[in-house]
Amino acid sequence: MVDYFVKGGPFMWPILFFLVVGLMFALERFWTLTRATINTRKFTQQIREAFTAGGAEKAIEICSNTRGPIANVIQSGLTRIERGIEHVEKGIMTSGTIEMAFLERNLVWLATVTSLAPMLGFLGTVSGMVGAFDSIAQANDISPSLVAGGISEALLTTMFGLVVAIIIQFFHNYFVSRIDKIMADMEESTQEFVDMLVENDKV
Repeated sequence: MVDYFVKGGPFMWPILFFLVVGLMFALERFWTLTRATINTRKFTQQIREAFTAGGAEKAIEICSNTRGPIANVIQSGLTRIERGIEHVEKGIMTSGTIEMAFLERNLVWLATVTSLAPMLGFLGTVSGMVGAFDSIAQANDISPSLVAGGISEALLTTMFGLVVAIIIQFFHNYFVSRIDKIMADMEESTQEFVDMLVENDKV
């Protein structure tokens, strides 16, 4: 593998750099999204029970002790109960937008790596082919041995760039799927929360 990397030429280094950067952001997003995922049904039931038993303060305490965007959004609504249902819904929407931005943070860098890695690979391909034709021009011969190095460099950089793009694209799509699931759970929980307030005539 190291021998192939060396044969790939100078463009292999920036491609490797993007691979490392992409994996770093992928690990950061995996850690963040794992911590953001909770048992939504269990949490919603805890909020309902706490609100029934101790009112908004008790429910806020449950939210404070629960990590993740869903708890933050519900807490934002709970702190505005005294102002009425419109303020509760507005607080939930605002907090939801903020949490959405937090969940999607750094995904743009994964998308950037996915785009640039194959482009660098193709640039390395062009560089390798230019080198191959230069060798032909200088030797005034079309011997396979003259162009083998340049063609090998061209193919290796393309392959490595595509492999990096495939790996990071997989992580990007996985995280988008996780975020969509979290947002769907958030919408379901907040709707149940608002319905609970209306049913109990608390706003």
